[in-house]
Amino acid sequence: MGQKVIAARLRQSGVHVEIHDDHFPQDAQDEDWISEVGKNGWVVLTKDDRIRYRPAALAAYRRHHVKVFVFGSGEMKAQEMADAFAKALPKISRFALGKPGPFFARISTSGFVSILS
Repeated sequence: MGQKVIAARLRQSGVHVEIHDDHFPQDAQDEDWISEVGKNGWVVLTKDDRIRYRPAALAAYRRHHVKVFVFGSGEMKAQEMADAFAKALPKISRFALGKPGPFFARISTSGFVSILS
């Protein structure tokens, strides 16, 4: 998901960023990396909206109380996602700190954040 552009923008905003491929193989099973994310208390930022419909992944999110933010459009370019995230960062922080997991939230291109489930 635009590792360099998005990660750089997030870090400039003061966010600690962990990149999936720095910890897991590209083809890691969703339930395996989700389990580790939960154990580490990390928040997931993804453009894969379909992940919440995969039974094994959904079960792992629930079991490990993972908080997930999904970009509203899988067609967004890396810079667009970075800009949307920057706009939404205050709302994301409030959700991530104030709402217990598990949950899925959507980030729109305008930076609006809404809970999906």
